[in-house]
Amino acid sequence: MVQVSKFLKSSSVSVIGVPFSGGQPRGGVEEGPVHLVEHGILNQLEELGWSVEYEGNEQIESLRPKEDPDTLNLKQPKYVSAVTRHVEEQIYQSAKEGKFVLTLGGDHSVGIATVSGILRAHPDACLIWVDAHADINTPASTDSGNVHGCPLSFLIGIAEHHPDFEWVQPLLKADRLTYIGLRDIDEGEKKIIRDLGIKAFSMHHVDKYGIGKVVDMALDHVNPKRELPIHLSFDVDALDPSVAPSTGTPVRGGLTFREGHYICEALAETGLLVATDIMEVNPTLEDPNSVYQTVQVGCSLARACLGETLL
Repeated sequence: MVQVSKFLKSSSVSVIGVPFSGGQPRGGVEEGPVHLVEHGILNQLEELGWSVEYEGNEQIESLRPKEDPDTLNLKQPKYVSAVTRHVEEQIYQSAKEGKFVLTLGGDHSVGIATVSGILRAHPDACLIWVDAHADINTPASTDSGNVHGCPLSFLIGIAEHHPDFEWVQPLLKADRLTYIGLRDIDEGEKKIIRDLGIKAFSMHHVDKYGIGKVVDMALDHVNPKRELPIHLSFDVDALDPSVAPSTGTPVRGGLTFREGHYICEALAETGLLVATDIMEVNPTLEDPNSVYQTVQVGCSLARACLGETLL
């Protein structure tokens, strides 16, 4: 029988697909959710003992506005805002009903929706952001203007007033956020992380301490008494490109297959995990074998978060 977090009311998992690429310029990542589903993730979770609900959001393109000019340095802000606001409500409703929420992206701008929804339902939750990138640029500091590099600045309340994201509440506290796997961080983001005192574990720390110790240290910071709900947001580009090649912004020197899975297994073992995001799987990049490998890894990370073990 599957182990259910003490914060969940049943062994039900709400799987929410977000086929969205508007937070960055490369098409294809909107096809990530359907590839993960076609690879069998829903059946795999049922085999683990979960009752599975699925919302694919196939009509999300209908939320695209007719006009969406760059605003305060951000690209496609109205589209990103409309989609994330729509999905945030879905996530909140599922989490409020006591279900585990598994969100399949889509680019990481969707993190605005997942974290907002989970923190509305679980106000005390802590966030573990596994990513090669810090995703905490502000609209003023981002060079690219792509919102997938900015979600945490909105969530933590340091993004300057932006008319398209007024609905986003700064529910995330800096001391409830920790990073694992960082290795491509803008200078402005480094300053933000230092100034806010955010606990961040780069690949240097993974190399130095090992992934087991890093996960323990991360939890010691954001959840020292192991009594708070945990939300894991996992960008597959945290993994080394040799492990997950089909992603939009790969950076060499990343997590191994086992290091990525250990994070998921260890958080599942706490009995505190209430939500997981699997983000930035892009099935249109690289060759068919690389796509298969990346989709397969995305599914196995999700299974590890929902209780699959090696023994």
